[in-house]
Order: sequence, then structure tokens, then C-alpha cells
Amino acid sequence: MPECWDGEHDIDTPYGMLHVVIRGAPKGNRPAILTYHDVGMNHKLCFNTFFNFEDMQEITKHFVVCHVDAPGQQSNASQFPAGYQFPTMDQLAAMLPSVIQHFGFKSVVGIGVGAGSYVLAKFALIFPDLVEGLVLINIDPCGKGWIDWAATKLSGLTSSLPDTVLSHICSQEELMNNSEVVQSLRHQIGANVNQTNLQLFWNMYNSRRDLEMNRPGTVANAKTIVCPVMLVVGDNSPAEEGVVECNSKLDPTQTTFLKMADSGGLPQITQPGKLTEAFKYFLQGMGYIAYLVDRRLSAGTVPSASMTRLARSRTASMTSASSVDGPRPRVCTQTNSSDSVGQVTQNISQTMEVSC
Repeated sequence: MPECWDGEHDIDTPYGMLHVVIRGAPKGNRPAILTYHDVGMNHKLCFNTFFNFEDMQEITKHFVVCHVDAPGQQSNASQFPAGYQFPTMDQLAAMLPSVIQHFGFKSVVGIGVGAGSYVLAKFALIFPDLVEGLVLINIDPCGKGWIDWAATKLSGLTSSLPDTVLSHICSQEELMNNSEVVQSLRHQIGANVNQTNLQLFWNMYNSRRDLEMNRPGTVANAKTIVCPVMLVVGDNSPAEEGVVECNSKLDPTQTTFLKMADSGGLPQITQPGKLTEAFKYFLQGMGYIAYLVDRRLSAGTVPSASMTRLARSRTASMTSASSVDGPRPRVCTQTNSSDSVGQVTQNISQTMEVSC
């Protein structure tokens, strides 16, 4: 494997081609950060603000970042021919191992938004050994009922496709306020994403099935995501109900529920600082990035405990046993070890709801 795959790539998968953008180079045995965008967007529209945020770059220098665009959703994508069968949501998830194999990644930490969160959750259910952790923003694990399906169809008849998709991404309050962010996103959806290809993705997302998972102990042979998960939703997001439902289906010892105050359906765009801080603690909880440079304080390396609010709930993650450069046991498997790192991962993997 070359030392750096930095740049754009088209990856052949069993269900078609995927456009992938790599930023940086693999760092030892650490996982890649793999992103998957929401419907109506691509990796640029969905994640540029977040990953260009200064503090986020302090994190990404420790990892290779892999941005995945859903088929035909990247900027300047060719229009699919008439009759093209867009992959199902399950097939979109099944395309990701080809990406991981192509670049030789051992595992990934996934960051998904909306439809992308659904794809990554499905991926983790099918291929648990490839996923070390998930940040799922605005996930809805439920399939659409007939009433929802009919409402979506009616909306499509009375609104433009960008406006229909915006109603999925943004709250009614955000749409009514018509902020600069919403105006810009409406324009970008219309200008940067092929509308025929977008319609196919939108139709497939709206025909998704329930994610087949249940909290352990609630039903016989319950299946759920086994890696650490951070669920994120804005307190004014149209996805709040879905995220709460997802939280009820996950292992509470492996799940963090983060509800962001003063945030709507675009926390990665409108609140990149808060999301970056939460992501730092999430990685620390997995045993990565025990210490980071804080440019706001004196020069040198300082503990990340200076990031106050979540730190008080996750003081165990400050252990030096979780050094970013050392070997790290996978925390997505249960262990009875009395090893100090094992104790740390058990202590920090507690469900909590934080408004920040």
C-alpha cells in the first residue's frame, strides 16, 4: 500500500462505482475516519465545514480520513442512464468493505449524517469486525410507514426536489427563518448534486426498512451494534424522534446520546466546535488521542481535560494507558480482563445525555 492515497478515487464494488476522497496517510494501526453524507448532499456539502474547523484538524492529523460519496452524488457526477437501479440501503452498506480492502484499512471509525448514518449503522451490523466506533448524526432507524410515504410523495408533487430534501434535513423553524446557511444549502443542493441521481437516492432512502436491532436483553437473540456509538442530534432537529428511537435499541454500556442545544438539523455545519469537542472525548474513550495540543493555552502538550463539560463525565479517559501511539485493545468486544485499559473502557462506556 502506498504511504499516501491523498486525493480522489473511483472504487469498483459489487454494486457499482463509489467516489472516494482520501485526506492524509494511514497512521500505524489506527483506524481510518470514514464519513458518509446525508441525502441531498455529498462529502463537501456535508463535512467541509466540520473537517476544516481548526480544532478538528488537530484530530485528523492523527488519522487518515476517507470521505465516501453515495453513487452519483459527488460534484460533477455523470447522470445515471434511464432505468438505472440505484443500490438499496443494504447494498450501499455492502459496498463499503470494497473501499476498506482497496486502501488496506484494518478498521474504521465512521461519521454519518442522516441517510449516511443509516448506511453506517447497517454496515456495522453486517460487518462488526470492520468498525471500531460510530458517530451517528440525525439517524432514523425506522422505515417509512404508508402515511409517511404518502406525505413524501405529496411533498414531491408540490415542492422542488431541493426543498423536499431540505425538509428532511432542517427543522420547520430553520426553514421559516431562511437563514444564510439554509439559503446556501438550498442553492448548493440544486447546483452541485445531479438532480436525477439525487431523486434516485432520495427514493431509495424513503423506501428503507427498519434497522433490525434491539437492545440486548429486550428480546431473545437481540442483535445490535457492538462498537461504541455516539448519537448526535440538535435540540431543534427534525430527526430528534428517530435518534431517541435509535438510542433505545442500542447497548447502553456502549452508547453516548449527545443532544446539542441551540442546534437544528445541521450540527456539523452550525456547531462544528461543540461537535469537535465531543468527538475528541469519543476518541479518548476508545483509547485514542489521550493528549492534544491546546493552542489557547501555553505552548506544549496539555491534557484534553481543559475541554470542560464532557470531561467531568469521562475523567477515566485521561489515563496514559490510552496513548495514541501505543497498541490499543478493541473496546467493541466484551472482556473480563482486569487490565487498567479494560477498566477504563468499561468506565467510560456509559449512556449519558448531554446538552452542550
